[in-house]
Amino acid sequence: MQTEVQKLTNAKAIITYLAEKFPLCFVLEGEAKPLKIGLFQDLAEALQDDERVSKTQLRQALRQYTSNWRYLYGCREGAVRVDLQGNPAGVLDAEHVAHAAQQLAEAKARFAEKRAAAKKAQQKKHPRKPANKNLKKESKLSLSAVDFSQISVGSVVKVKAGDNAKKATVVEVLKDSARVELENGLIMNVAADRLFA
Repeated sequence: MQTEVQKLTNAKAIITYLAEKFPLCFVLEGEAKPLKIGLFQDLAEALQDDERVSKTQLRQALRQYTSNWRYLYGCREGAVRVDLQGNPAGVLDAEHVAHAAQQLAEAKARFAEKRAAAKKAQQKKHPRKPANKNLKKESKLSLSAVDFSQISVGSVVKVKAGDNAKKATVVEVLKDSARVELENGLIMNVAADRLFA
């Protein structure tokens, strides 16, 4: 009885597989280490009996891995290349460091252009509305405090609610608050410091 091996189809799945199989060489998080020159041949030999990955897919996954920002960022002066087992395999040349820096700068520029284009498209979809200049300027509330001891049932007062003042009629006077009825019929208890003349 033979079990069918499931082939890996996309580059991301292949990179995850490589990181599991060669954890000292491939990393999924954090800064990636520069890979040994000719690592593809080593990979092809190590995985020649593995039916899950073809050489073409392996090459594409390796290309994606080495063009990733994390990988390009790790390719800086003095960085050491690694083989499949994570052993040092030489220091990066200045030429390779410069190439990686150029690739990273170009990738970031392309990303910034895409982002700007998406932002522009979003703005076209939902343009900002100009400020309505015909709106009346609201004047600051000039309210004078009411003497709470002078309030009685039937007194007309103003109740401060946020930035607005509403007219109300006192229905009941309590110890340190009053029950008032607003013009819209709502009855509520209001603290003395919220009542104005």
